[in-house]
Amino acid sequence: MVAAGGGSGMSAGEPTPEEFSRAWARLGARSESIGDAARLAAIIDLAWREAMSENPEAATLVGHPGQNGRWSDLSPEAFDRRRSRLRDVRSAIATVDRSRLGAPDRLNYDLILHDTDDGIDGSHFPAELLAVTQLGGPQQEVARILALAPAATVADYEDLLARLRGVGRLIDQTIALLERGLARGVTPPRVTLRDVPAQALSQVTDDPWKSPVLVPFTHIPDGLPGAEKERLRAEAARVYREIVAPAFRRLHDFLATTYVPKTRETVACGALPDGGAWYAWEVRHHTTTTLAPKAIHDLGIAEVRRLRTAMEGIIREVGFKGSFAEFAEFLRTDPRFFFTDPTALVKEYRDIAKRADPELVRLFGRLPRLTYGVVPVPDYAARSQTTAYYEPGSPEAGRPGLYFVNTWNLRARPKWEMEALSLHEAVPGHHLQIALAQEMEDLPEFRRHGGTTAFVEGWALYAESLGHDMGMYTDPYSRFGQLTYEMWRAIRLVVDTGIHALGWSREQAIDYFRANSAKTEHDIVVEVDRYIVNPGQALAYKIGEMKIRELRASLSASLGTRFDLRAFHDAVLENGALPLAVLEERMRAWAVARPPAP
Repeated sequence: MVAAGGGSGMSAGEPTPEEFSRAWARLGARSESIGDAARLAAIIDLAWREAMSENPEAATLVGHPGQNGRWSDLSPEAFDRRRSRLRDVRSAIATVDRSRLGAPDRLNYDLILHDTDDGIDGSHFPAELLAVTQLGGPQQEVARILALAPAATVADYEDLLARLRGVGRLIDQTIALLERGLARGVTPPRVTLRDVPAQALSQVTDDPWKSPVLVPFTHIPDGLPGAEKERLRAEAARVYREIVAPAFRRLHDFLATTYVPKTRETVACGALPDGGAWYAWEVRHHTTTTLAPKAIHDLGIAEVRRLRTAMEGIIREVGFKGSFAEFAEFLRTDPRFFFTDPTALVKEYRDIAKRADPELVRLFGRLPRLTYGVVPVPDYAARSQTTAYYEPGSPEAGRPGLYFVNTWNLRARPKWEMEALSLHEAVPGHHLQIALAQEMEDLPEFRRHGGTTAFVEGWALYAESLGHDMGMYTDPYSRFGQLTYEMWRAIRLVVDTGIHALGWSREQAIDYFRANSAKTEHDIVVEVDRYIVNPGQALAYKIGEMKIRELRASLSASLGTRFDLRAFHDAVLENGALPLAVLEERMRAWAVARPPAP
């Protein structure tokens, strides 16, 4: 690949927005006399470098150097610049003759073109005005990013201090975005924001060293000189008292007294300005299909019906005499299904991961080198967070992947869901797929660290079903848990489209979820509120999983004895996360190229 400094005339060091603009103008005008492959490489490299510059938090997460002392610029001018830049990238891509590219570069061309066109379509909607939800915003992201940033050298800690000094500006820009959202009628629904002011206040403590924000300064490595450690800690405490804590108090006061009381009472994306078109784009963006919301809704109803039949079979198998609703209530309430100690819950999740790891060789020819760990969700976020989530690691930064498990409200964390959840979030789900992509050194950075939701989440849901091949789900309640998790994603197809396109109320969505799932009441409420503030995202799981399952069945039938499950899985994962149509095209080509039977 040609570096941006060679193919686009960039200066050394950190380019300014103006330098990026000049580089894009040169590429768009085709002023450099370089070949099409080199031109495409320069476009991809320049787009990645600018993406990391515009989003330093993402740069920290993927291990891209040079951005760890900054926060994203949330000014109106910055968002205008990013929207305009998408058109610059599109113009530059148009100067490349795809027919002159080799096969790997044709795929790179198709994917960056897909991402750019998708971004242009989505840029018409003011998503930045939804800068705070119960699932995200500076009240969660500041502590999270600081905790994940490098913290090994004095220079690393100077970057952390620079970010601490920037928290005031970050929060003031966030408040300005929220004020603009109020003026334009673009806000999250009020009902979903009930815990958010408290989230902001949870970052503020009388003792600075008890704040989540200063966690990296509580364990400065022993290798640093003692005087430096004392200086860094003293400066962190000063910045916390003078900048960080006042900023979070401002955010709390604004949220509690001004913002939340004035946010909208509706719940549908369609209730926002141009909301119908906005939701249609969200559906296309997350599923990478052209399926209409009503078609997805009907597909979900069919899947719910199929899974309900399978679940009722297990109810009969265990000899339960009551109705589905009574069995679900039994699973939600019987003490045998719950831990009483958070430490025991985390230990069980870790034990499941240890059982899963050695089974992977039966299903995959390639496994990632990057390790992962199982850790509790931070206390300040636990109440509004889902049961678990995965945080990608970084081979570049030497940071393992992290599987976060929620220990808040143990009566909402049943044992029968733990195997399916672990296979989804860790291996063979998110960690295996994402870490493999990160380690593909021959791929451009945007493919190693990006990808479509339908593939990433579809793979993780498909991975849950692989537990049957890995010696999991030996207990009928755990098998019911796996079906419950698949049902959960089928319900999403019905509920997400119901809320955002078909006029469903929040209560109607909760009732439908409750009637068809054994998920606990708290989980159901948190999940429905997640769908409300993240329109379309929840559709990607089942849509992606069904495509992978369909390809496995179709190619197994067509290849017969030539079908090898390990080779199939490796082929699905070998190009990183792809739009579903691209995945299907490549998998069918893979099947054609399989060697003949001996």
